[in-house]
Amino acid sequence: MADLTGATWRKSTKSSDQGNCVEVADNLAGVVGVRDSKDIEGPALVFGPAQWQDFVAGVRADALS
Repeated sequence: MADLTGATWRKSTKSSDQGNCVEVADNLAGVVGVRDSKDIEGPALVFGPAQWQDFVAGVRADALS
């Protein structure tokens, strides 16, 4: 399990007022954390930076099509 101590979590600027969003922490070396913004004490998914970049690129490409 990755150590997310010191993670700086941020929400998308497109998140809803109801908090239906995820938060991302990409300030840690070698990992990107993703968690549910409504359950900040709950579990977090952890990705490698390359995996996260591939995911974001795929989402952006899908949004443009």
